[in-house]
Amino acid sequence: MNLLLILAEIGGIAAIGAGLAVMGAGIGIGRIGGSAVESIARQPEAVGDIRTNMIITAALIEGVALFAVVVALLQG
Repeated sequence: MNLLLILAEIGGIAAIGAGLAVMGAGIGIGRIGGSAVESIARQPEAVGDIRTNMIITAALIEGVALFAVVVALLQG
C-alpha cells in the first residue's frame, strides 16, 4: 500500500502536511549550511557576514516551518 495512504489513515492529511513542512525545512536548512561552508571556503575573510546571513535565513525557515506545522495540526 502507498505510504501516503497509510499515513492518511493513521494521522490524517494534517499529519502528512506537518511532516512535509518539517522535511522541507530540514532540506532547506541543510542546503543553506552546505552553501555557507562552500562560500566560507572560497572567501574566508567574509566568514562573519556569511555566518550572520546563514543564521538569519535558517531562523526564518524554521519559523515558517513551525507555523506550517501548527496550522496543519490545528486543521486536523
